[in-house]
This record gives sequence, structure tokens and C-alpha cells, in this order.
Amino acid sequence: PFSDDVQHYQKLLARHVKLELVEVREDDHVNRRIPERAFVSLLDREGEELDSVAFSQFLEARRQSGRDLCFVVGGPFGLELEDVDHRLSLGLITLPHQLARVVLLEQVYRAHKILAGEPYHY
Repeated sequence: PFSDDVQHYQKLLARHVKLELVEVREDDHVNRRIPERAFVSLLDREGEELDSVAFSQFLEARRQSGRDLCFVVGGPFGLELEDVDHRLSLGLITLPHQLARVVLLEQVYRAHKILAGEPYHY
């Protein structure tokens, strides 16, 4: 589900960032797929809530650090990773992981539009 939406945001983001989406089966070791030295942000209901402007500032700080940024979205049963640099919440609601991925991509795109000072149509 939502694969058209994912492709839509991948296309929009292509001019702003190098984006790689990696899907891992629940029983695989997610840590093995995370790039070495990456700043890891796990989507977590208990994580930090940021508005769009604060999220754009978060992304800019990560860009300036020179480290790759890796967002991790758990599957339908969630995911617990111990060694993460940050925990991000998309809000208190629970979203299916496929929809959370689309919401995250949309927010990354919105953040880049904010950083570029470009309008974004709501």
C-alpha cells in the first residue's frame, strides 16, 4: 500500500537529497542494514515531536554534521533498537508503518522546501 505515494515523494526529493529506501523483513537484523557512522533516528510514538519548521532545522543540523541520516520505521509490531541517536514521533496517533513512511517522506520534502525558502502547497 501507498507505493505510488512513496514514489511521488522519492521523485520530488531527488533534487534535494540522496535518498535510499531499504525494506528489511521483521526477522532480519535491522542494525546490519544501517550505514556505518549514520545518525539513526527511530520513529517512536514516545519520541520527540517536532513541528515542520523545527524538523527542517533538525535536518539541516544533521546535514551540517556530515553524517548520513538514517530514519528507521518499524513494522506492524514496532521495533526496538537500543543504539539510536534520536527518537522521532509523528504524533501520538498510531499509523500503519506503510503510512508512517509516506508521512515521513512528505515531512522531509516539506522541510527541504522550508530550508530552500520555496513555497509549499498545502
